[in-house]
Amino acid sequence: MQTDKNLLKDLTPEIEKTSTSWYIVFSVFFIIFAVGVYGLIQQITKGHIVTGMRDNVVWGVFIVNFIFFMGLSYAGAILSGALHLFHTAWRRPVIRLAELITVISLVIGPFFIFFCIGRLDRLYYLFIYPRIQSPITWDVIAIMTDLVGCFIYLYLSFIEDFAILRDYKELDVPNWKKKVYKTLSLGFTGTPAQKKIIASAKTIMATMIIAIAIIVYSVLSWIFGVTLQPGWHSTIFGPYFVISAIFSGTAIMIILMWIFRKVYNLEKYITLRHFRNLGVLLIVIAAFYGYFTFSDYLTKWYGSIKMDSLLIDKLFSDYSWLFIFANYVGILLPIVIIGLPRFRTIRNITISAVIALLALWINRYLIVVPTLETPFLPIQDSREAWNTYSPTWVEWSLTFAGISVFGMLFMLVSKIAPIISISEMQEIDEEELLK
Repeated sequence: MQTDKNLLKDLTPEIEKTSTSWYIVFSVFFIIFAVGVYGLIQQITKGHIVTGMRDNVVWGVFIVNFIFFMGLSYAGAILSGALHLFHTAWRRPVIRLAELITVISLVIGPFFIFFCIGRLDRLYYLFIYPRIQSPITWDVIAIMTDLVGCFIYLYLSFIEDFAILRDYKELDVPNWKKKVYKTLSLGFTGTPAQKKIIASAKTIMATMIIAIAIIVYSVLSWIFGVTLQPGWHSTIFGPYFVISAIFSGTAIMIILMWIFRKVYNLEKYITLRHFRNLGVLLIVIAAFYGYFTFSDYLTKWYGSIKMDSLLIDKLFSDYSWLFIFANYVGILLPIVIIGLPRFRTIRNITISAVIALLALWINRYLIVVPTLETPFLPIQDSREAWNTYSPTWVEWSLTFAGISVFGMLFMLVSKIAPIISISEMQEIDEEELLK
């Protein structure tokens, strides 16, 4: 297989050499992860009393994180699948980031469900005694299907790169890595027939994972929507969750583009054009997301159902600042910053993405917690602390542990395969690259 030498020299240093700063950052992530493990041990030995979850608020930050990471995963699937199917020229340097977001988030997300379960020893009951009437069973089936499909799609995108790295004689890596590349490349040599098979397989899987992602995140939203809880019983939760997933996924893609562009000196490949294109997508999705948010809260407020009114009052009093940030600042500020051409710089677009991502997480929190603090049947004569929810250090430690694992997995993948797909970049014209 013939590959541009300059392309290989630009995209393989991250695989060949490991800097001191890489070890430092990885060590910080690992320490955060270790604190999270200690917090989990405390929770297992002492019970959920070490968390802020009680009889009213049986879900908390763990479920918020689960929804958030699963949303990132489904957004990555939709974005990577759509970029592939539409053969978008500018997708090539960034499509692998979307693929990795999909799989890594999908691996991390379900662990937060495990943290929320009081009897982990009974977890296998979900698999041996499933009840098809239960939305939880739907979710388990959907997540497992999505995980298999996304792993296959990711692996298909890596095969050509593994073959290129296998045949790159000047690649300065240990022998075990060369053997890994040889094994994982599956004998790919770049013949027209092999390329056609890979391309067809990727197209089929891209189509499938888009459909699966929409179905799976809709199922997750129905776990809320099919209940009669105030704030959850809504017919628009399906599309609302899908739109919010794409919103958060676009934001995390922009943030990761900025990080890897700086760390691995990829300014030549990840350009202002990519940030602007994803920035425009971010504000379009923000507009749709804002519309769904407005529609959801307007109908609850105008309907004047007692429990919905109590929930709205709680959001505008106890959670007023969080509500303003999540549903005003997090939506309108990115639209204003990216919408004005003079502000459309790489730095400003990245800042807008960070704001949008934080706002989305807070919005998930506002969906879960205030509703559970507003039950139909309040517990009589209970402690005030049991009627409200406040995350403890254990929950925060596991939250940051999840974020650290997200970072560590990206760092480890970057030591095995290039973050920018070499095979995708081979197809790009030099003139197009300089645009």
